[in-house]
Amino acid sequence: MNTLFSVDCITFAYPGHAPCLLDVSFSVLPGERLALLGANGCGKSTLLHLLDGLYFPAAGNITAFDTPLTEENVDNPPFGPQFRQRVGFLFQNTDAMLFCPTVEEELAFGPLQLQLPREVIKERIGDTLKLLELTHLRHRAPQTLSNGQQKRVGLAALLMVQPTVLLLDEPTAGLDPRSQTLLLDMLEKLHSGGMTLITATHDLELIPHLADRCLLLGEDHRVAAEMPASALNNNMELLQRVNLVHQHPHKHGDTTHLHPHQHIVGHEHEH
Repeated sequence: MNTLFSVDCITFAYPGHAPCLLDVSFSVLPGERLALLGANGCGKSTLLHLLDGLYFPAAGNITAFDTPLTEENVDNPPFGPQFRQRVGFLFQNTDAMLFCPTVEEELAFGPLQLQLPREVIKERIGDTLKLLELTHLRHRAPQTLSNGQQKRVGLAALLMVQPTVLLLDEPTAGLDPRSQTLLLDMLEKLHSGGMTLITATHDLELIPHLADRCLLLGEDHRVAAEMPASALNNNMELLQRVNLVHQHPHKHGDTTHLHPHQHIVGHEHEH
């Protein structure tokens, strides 16, 4: 089976800063659900930006759809437009990707750039709004919506161009329980339909819903391990080492026990 992405020994640093990714290698197969796991600041969000062709590594190579993911290729046809159609990126701060006056115009923007027929666009808008339970918000300004609604509008806008890969940066951050459930259910449906999902997160509770395989990044910005999602709970020592869980003492009577707890922290800052 051909790989969708092949990442070979990449290193990346923001200007004036130490590298936030060092010698990172992995591959992604069609239809996979891969989680990029690590503590805040380990480089996982930056890695998503590299996979989306927004940044480019200082060393090493990334191949996407059997083509080098270089600045020249991303900026020019035929690869550039094809890549942008195939790969969608749902940012952690969805508000940053919503800029049109209404939800309907937000959904139309991508297909209009692809010069799709207006009748096709109109039909897709109706179907996508219904799919994500957004029909009643069709004429609302995205900036007036709740976090959960904005997240679904952002996902709807991506689905309008029918991508085959979704890159998801902390997709449930800031969502209430109902919005989180709606989003996770939708992502599971998309994966069942064959979509490839690559998710950056530090929330271990999401893994059963979002991933079948995990790439763990350490605080040294290197790959610490790669394993099936089902094996995570059997590797508590590794999870402690990459700072995803910590041991916390609990006293029961006269006996003190150590129990693992997950780190729940705020937004990631990598530079």
